[in-house]
Amino acid sequence: MTERRAFLVVMDSVGIGGAPDADRFFNGARPDTGANTVGHIAQARPLNMPNLARLGLGAAVRLASGQDAPGLMVPSQGLWGAATEISKGKDTPSGHWEIAGVPVPWDWHYFPNRTPAFPPEVTARICDLGGTTGILADCHASGTQVIEDFGAEHIRTGWPICYTSVDSVLQIAAHEDHFGLDRLIALCQSLAPMLHAMRVGRVIARPFLGETPGAFRRTGNRRDFAIAPPGRTILDIAQGAGRVTHAIGKIGDIFSHRGISHLHKGKSDANLADHLIRLGKEAEPGSLTFANFVEFDTNFGHRRDIPGYAAQLEWFDGIAGRFMASLRPGDLAIFTADHGNDPSWHGTDHTRERVAVLGHGLGAKDVGLVGFSDIGASVLEHLGLPPPDHGRSFL
Repeated sequence: MTERRAFLVVMDSVGIGGAPDADRFFNGARPDTGANTVGHIAQARPLNMPNLARLGLGAAVRLASGQDAPGLMVPSQGLWGAATEISKGKDTPSGHWEIAGVPVPWDWHYFPNRTPAFPPEVTARICDLGGTTGILADCHASGTQVIEDFGAEHIRTGWPICYTSVDSVLQIAAHEDHFGLDRLIALCQSLAPMLHAMRVGRVIARPFLGETPGAFRRTGNRRDFAIAPPGRTILDIAQGAGRVTHAIGKIGDIFSHRGISHLHKGKSDANLADHLIRLGKEAEPGSLTFANFVEFDTNFGHRRDIPGYAAQLEWFDGIAGRFMASLRPGDLAIFTADHGNDPSWHGTDHTRERVAVLGHGLGAKDVGLVGFSDIGASVLEHLGLPPPDHGRSFL
């Protein structure tokens, strides 16, 4: 059992519809009922994803939502099912923590959709830590649009651009050169404890470059400062048992760098794909590799870019094929997601959806409807480790 390796790969925001409580989650004034990230993309343009389709992606979409996904409806040859979240959020920490065996036990704090969005004490703390006399934006906003709207004023005044969304988050955008990357990261890191005490899930540093509207662009130096999980995650359990754990992408930030032996970062999902394929060949016997691929969400979901999202899915399917070819007998790889972000939907926020559970290495198996925490429990069973406090293995 200690020779077996496990790889858990989160395709950030690649939901498959059908969440039974979608009516309680909103984009603006409209509920998420009917959102289906993969299903609606495939209906707009049939998807060419032979590797994940063979594992059962199309079958998972049909199970979750009752819809067919053109291009993906082929006989399933892998482990497949659909997972339902119980945490009261449709955000990154909620999804990842629950997958890792820790459903969120509290209600997150959300900032109101008005201007100003932040209470005076938060604004004062930002100014004190940043050494400024004010902030810009102070509202709900799209991350790309807000730097277009306020980037020039930020360069002129030196005030940070602060914004939020329907997620439990405070994001601060600042210019890497004019404001300073290290200064931005230090500001967010120092602010985070105050926000975490309020049950705000994340403070995110959003650096950008460019000198004029139209030329502003976010860089790959984003940093997330997330509240620590309130229980033992599969990373904690694996590392505590002496196993090597690898975190690819923003997994380290999501789990407050807890339970992680080695962190593998990159400027893009292409860089992260190189890490995943390399670790498929090199990761230690008995190790756990946990990866997040974020560009589905940041580059295409929030921007409501259906063709771009479709192309990213097809690119990733090729990566998945190369990665699975690198694995050894006895390895388990599970592909899943943390929430949805339907690019055909109204608004620009995440969508409440079920997610696919696709497994390579154990042959064909229909696991049906499962919970997010069942994914983590199954990973630990494969590794021969005790289960997390939540979840039941479907292996």
